Amino acid sequence: MHSLVAELYPICRSITGDGVRRTLEIVGQHIPVATTEVPSGTPAFDWTVPREWNIRDAYVMNARGERVIDFQRSNLHVLNYSTPIHRKVPLAELRQHLFHDPAHPDCIPYRTSYYAENWGFCVTRQQLESLTEPEYEVRIDSSLTDGSLTYGECVLPGAVDDEVLISCHVCHPSLANDNLSGIAVAVHLARWLQAQPRRLSYRLLFAPGTIGAITWLSRNHERTSRVRHGLVLTCVGDPGSFHYKKSRRGDAEIDRAVAHVLSARGVAHEIRPFHPYGYDERQYCSPGFNLAVGCLMRSAWGEFPEYHTSADNVDFVTPSALADTLDLCKGVVDVLERNVVYRSTNPFCEPALGRRGLYRSTGGSGIGDENLARLWILNLADGDHSLLDTAERSGLSFALLADCAEELARHGLLVPVSSGASGE
Repeated sequence: MHSLVAELYPICRSITGDGVRRTLEIVGQHIPVATTEVPSGTPAFDWTVPREWNIRDAYVMNARGERVIDFQRSNLHVLNYSTPIHRKVPLAELRQHLFHDPAHPDCIPYRTSYYAENWGFCVTRQQLESLTEPEYEVRIDSSLTDGSLTYGECVLPGAVDDEVLISCHVCHPSLANDNLSGIAVAVHLARWLQAQPRRLSYRLLFAPGTIGAITWLSRNHERTSRVRHGLVLTCVGDPGSFHYKKSRRGDAEIDRAVAHVLSARGVAHEIRPFHPYGYDERQYCSPGFNLAVGCLMRSAWGEFPEYHTSADNVDFVTPSALADTLDLCKGVVDVLERNVVYRSTNPFCEPALGRRGLYRSTGGSGIGDENLARLWILNLADGDHSLLDTAERSGLSFALLADCAEELARHGLLVPVSSGASGE
C-alpha cells in the first residue's frame, strides 16, 4: 500500500484531466476498474460537469532566468485549475496571485479555483519574501477546454445484489494522506475481497471529490437503492487515532459495525455525529438519497498540521498505519457479511449444551467467553435480534459470537431468519 502511495504521489490530479486517468490506469493494474467519461456540460442535479483541465508546466522566473517557483519541483505550487498565462508580470500584480499559509510558513499550501477562472501560485513564506524584483516572467502552460470528467468503479458481485459502497476521491495532487491513503486502502481491500466468499456485493468508487460523487449519483440514481452500507475512506494513512463520522441516519448498521469493531479492538478512537460538511458522505447522505454511508479517517481532516500542505507527503503516511486501517476495514466487512438474525429451534429454556460438547464439563468456576457467547446467542435468538445486537448488548466480540452462532447452527440449535439489522 505504501508503495502504491509513493507511485501515485508525483501525479498532478484535479477534478478532471489526464492526472485522474493516469491514476485510474495504475489502480487498474491492481484490481479490475471500469472507467466512465462524462462530457463537460453534462447536467448533474444542480451542478454541471466542468471543462477539463490539464497542465504541462508552470513557473515564475526572475531576470537571471532562474525558476524561483517551479511546478516541476512540486505540483502544489500551482493554484489547481489555473488558466493559462505567459507574460511579464509586475511584482505588485504577481503578489495578488500568490497564496501562502501563515499558520504553516514552511509549507506549500494546496489551493484550488475550480469554479472561478483564475491563475496563481502557492508558496512558502520564504519564497514569498524572496520576491523583490520589480517584474517576473510568469508561465502556466495549462488548458481548460471541453472534455470530460472521469471516474472508475470496481464491482465485485456477491450472492445478493445488496451493495457495500466504498468511496474515495481521486482529485488531489501530491497529498499522500488526503487522499492517496484512501485509494491505497480501497485497492487492497478490493484485492482481499476478491479472494473471499461474498454474501454482499461491493462497489469501489474512485471519483473526483464533490462533483465526481454528484455526477456518479446523477447517473446511478436507481442503482443507489441497492446500497445498504457505505464508507468514505480518507486520511487513513497517518499515525493518528481513528475517527469515524456517522451517516446521516446515525444508527445505521454501518455506524454500529464500525463503532463495535473499534471498541472491540480497544484502540483509541472517536465516533462523531454526522454534519453536512466534509467529504463525499455529504452527497451520499443528502436527503434525497439518505444512504447509510459514513466516513472513516485516522486524523480528522483539517485537524492535523500537514493537512492540505506539502507536509502531507509520502513520509507522513506509514506502512503500519495503512495496514492497521486495512485490517479495521476487514473487520467491518466481517460484521456486515456475518450479521445474521437467528431463531432458536429450542426456545423453551436452555438447550442441553453439555451433551452436545458445547459446554464445559466441570461446574463451579467461571464459564468463559465461549460458553457465555453461546448463552447470549441462544437467549437473543428470537428472530428479531441480529448478532450485532447481541454483541452490543453482551459486550462480547462480534467475531466470537459469529463463530459460536455458526457452530450452534451446525448442531441444529439455530436457524437463520435474515441477514442484518434491517431484517432483509
